Amino acid sequence: MFEGIKGPNPSDLQGPDLRILIVHARWNLQAIEPLVKGAVNKMIHHHGVKAENIDVRSVPGSWELPVGIRSFMASNSYDAVIGIGVLIKGSTMHFEYISEAVVHGLMRIGLDSNVPVILGLLTVLNEEQALYRAGLNGGHNHGDDWGSAAVEMGLKNLSN
Repeated sequence: MFEGIKGPNPSDLQGPDLRILIVHARWNLQAIEPLVKGAVNKMIHHHGVKAENIDVRSVPGSWELPVGIRSFMASNSYDAVIGIGVLIKGSTMHFEYISEAVVHGLMRIGLDSNVPVILGLLTVLNEEQALYRAGLNGGHNHGDDWGSAAVEMGLKNLSN
């Protein structure tokens, strides 16, 4: 039955031939690793994406996600991309500047390349929220949602 209003509606779409790029930051790895695993597992076990068609790369931090994604896309062809990062608000404006720049950068890559870029950026107030949204401590793993979104948008991209 209906579990809640947040998140995309479940989909049984199958994408065995999709090529998906996941680029993740290495900051806040305790939350990043389960998010990446959630996205990969969802695509493989629920949507039938072949493991060898999922390319997982990393960059130092969330700030580097747009440049890293653009660089990795230049050397391979992908049907969809997921950029995964975790930004935890501190006591300065750094959080706001980084999050806004990353969001705009990821959107620009998607629009410029015509390849869907899924926003896998958690912007949270503390570590507890990050871990909860990564599926730890009883929370829901948002990586699952990003994996499903990548399959859906990748299939839409193939149909164009």
